[in-house]
Amino acid sequence: MKKVLFCQFLLIPVVSLAQNYQGMNEADMQKMMQQMEKMQSCMEDVDTDRLKALEQKSRQMETEIKSLCADGKRDEAQKKALSFGKEISNDRTMKTIQKCGEMMKDIMPEITFQGLDTDSKDRHVCDQL
Repeated sequence: MKKVLFCQFLLIPVVSLAQNYQGMNEADMQKMMQQMEKMQSCMEDVDTDRLKALEQKSRQMETEIKSLCADGKRDEAQKKALSFGKEISNDRTMKTIQKCGEMMKDIMPEITFQGLDTDSKDRHVCDQL
């Protein structure tokens, strides 16, 4: 039951966007709903206990990184952030969530975010907090 609620909360912004996106017709909306059901089914494979543990670890890591940045230890903060990012990207639970999320990418309109710099090599974690 918790997984179903979690999935529904994840999908609220998607449904809201679809309702407001003027380029979608009824058939597109139906296709999107079917894909959302597939995604929801996929999300049932997510270990919610592991997800909670990752969330807790992420909060702890954020606190540590902010502290390092505040202490002027920018290089150490950057190294810790990159290491944690690699750890998260290799996590089985996160890979499952990513796989489930990819089900929606083909049916949603392309969304661009103005001012979002996608080249991360020139950004520093301390400048993003």
